Amino acid sequence: MGAIIQNWDGLAWLVLLTAPLLFMQRRLHFEIQAFFLLLTRRPEVAFGLFSLLFFPGVLLHEGSHFLMARLLGVRTGRFSLIPQVLPGGKLQLGFVETAAADPLRDALIGAAPLLTGGVAIAYLGLLRLGLLPLAGFFSAQDWPAVLGVLRGLPAQPDFWLWFYLAFTISSTMLPSASDRRAWLPVVLVLALMLGLALLGGAGPWMLEHLAPWVNRALRVLAAVFGISLGIHLALWLPFRLLRALASKATGLHVR
Repeated sequence: MGAIIQNWDGLAWLVLLTAPLLFMQRRLHFEIQAFFLLLTRRPEVAFGLFSLLFFPGVLLHEGSHFLMARLLGVRTGRFSLIPQVLPGGKLQLGFVETAAADPLRDALIGAAPLLTGGVAIAYLGLLRLGLLPLAGFFSAQDWPAVLGVLRGLPAQPDFWLWFYLAFTISSTMLPSASDRRAWLPVVLVLALMLGLALLGGAGPWMLEHLAPWVNRALRVLAAVFGISLGIHLALWLPFRLLRALASKATGLHVR
């Protein structure tokens, strides 16, 4: 049992971090939008400020869709980075129109922002923000060293620039519902192939040769999600306090 857990600890960490990241992302976005709305008292201005704040991440997100589609030979249509309010009050920060293709290419186009965003977050978090030593300190449960690294982060060169870019990218890298529409057929086909391989007796070989590579990839993705969660947690309380102060000053409340 211990060997199995070690072989799939990347998957365990990814599952453990995904729900908190999604929750904190939504809460932080609400706090930011509410603060801008209380500050300006004009929804269209508040939406504009929110869109401007996340522009670098939106540019990378939509640009990743566009570049992946072109690399895969899929025709592209309109490309927009102008925010729009959709029916139901949902804010669309940008979009890229792509022609319908086979499920595999559609799935890769939909996953492109997660791939590029993950690489960007890994680079910014581990190298530019100086978070690389934290993994070893966490594994050794050396909490004083962890606190020492965290206290020293603002001293990193151009820390606030890299922190801002990491924040905007981590907040916009997750695929939307439309991005994920082709994932189910691909997952079902992969599950069928895996089942046939297991029935054919390839399980031990796959566990020995493929599982370590898959687990390493999942570890990297889990590390990206962990960095993103930490950034959102660090910003949630300040924006919540700003929203509370703006609400008290204006006598208005946003639900």
